[in-house]
Amino acid sequence: MSLIEQAARRLEQLREAGSQLSGDLEFPEKGAAVRRPDEESSIIERAAQKLRALGADGSSPVPEIVSTVPVDAPEDVPEPEVQLSSEPVEQVARSGEASGAATHADLETTTARRPVRVTGRPRAREVEIDFNRILERGLLTPNSAQSRLANELRVIKRPLINNCVGKGATQVKHARRIMVTSALPGEGKSFISMNLALSIAMERDSTVLLLEGDPTRPALAEMLGIPPARGLMDLLVDPKLDVSDVLIRTNLGRLSFIPAGTRQENATELLASTVMEDLVEQLYERYPDRILIFDSPPLLAAPEPRVLAQHMGQIVYVVEADQTAQSTVQEALATIESCPVVMAVLNKSSFREEGYYYSYYYTQAE
Repeated sequence: MSLIEQAARRLEQLREAGSQLSGDLEFPEKGAAVRRPDEESSIIERAAQKLRALGADGSSPVPEIVSTVPVDAPEDVPEPEVQLSSEPVEQVARSGEASGAATHADLETTTARRPVRVTGRPRAREVEIDFNRILERGLLTPNSAQSRLANELRVIKRPLINNCVGKGATQVKHARRIMVTSALPGEGKSFISMNLALSIAMERDSTVLLLEGDPTRPALAEMLGIPPARGLMDLLVDPKLDVSDVLIRTNLGRLSFIPAGTRQENATELLASTVMEDLVEQLYERYPDRILIFDSPPLLAAPEPRVLAQHMGQIVYVVEADQTAQSTVQEALATIESCPVVMAVLNKSSFREEGYYYSYYYTQAE
């Protein structure tokens, strides 16, 4: 039996008996006026009728809950504040101030609060990487964590991560911004970009956002088996798009990916524009726990990576062994002298002595 029904029955009994209650009723204060029995009976009757009317269907109306949080909030904003809505739960009769003959019922509504969760912008798209497929293409997988490739990548990524967390030899500004590039096309920079991102994503304390910044020769999406989709170029030309509209999450939980997106005729100008500069800043501030890896075009094939390099904290410079001329390497390095940290990685080397295939050095930005 509900509290409403119990209160109604109790008041019915008071009305029929016409007797005074003792024990759980409050006694009137001294000097308080004493009501006549017919007045008290009328008060009890009205209270009983109101209780029966409120509890007739055994429920109370629940007001509609309205949120003030906009529905197009970004996907990664902090959890919106919960708006609390009051709804009637139960109504009880409270003994009032009266004489010992009876009491008048004063209705009180108690309320409970219900939290409301408001969803914002739809979550980023999720894809499942086929690890068997990428293993066949020579890429790193969680199941090949003890392979020779995995060990080589550990040596390459360790100084990069140390700089990101402030454990390097010197403090590096914007260390979480890492650009992977080369002097010429075909030296294997995209292969290094992908494997480096996969390797860092396997760290327990590191998350990675990999960006395909070479729209002329995009290769990362195809490596992962992801069909063409909106991406970086779309963000640069459409101000209405949010990062979450093009972000792709993977089943390697700490790895997210932004593809190159729709091909644009003025891709070179877009990558070298202030819009790209603003986007880099936005990504860096928006994801403070992530390492950003940009797979950029070759340094000597287009001017935009030189502009992008000015906003990077670290650069991985890939050199193809026995193919790239020393003069070409030096010319390309001269274009990125402003970056505080440059790591040179020798790719496709047939020399297997440990420690030979990579090197890195620091340069001081002016």
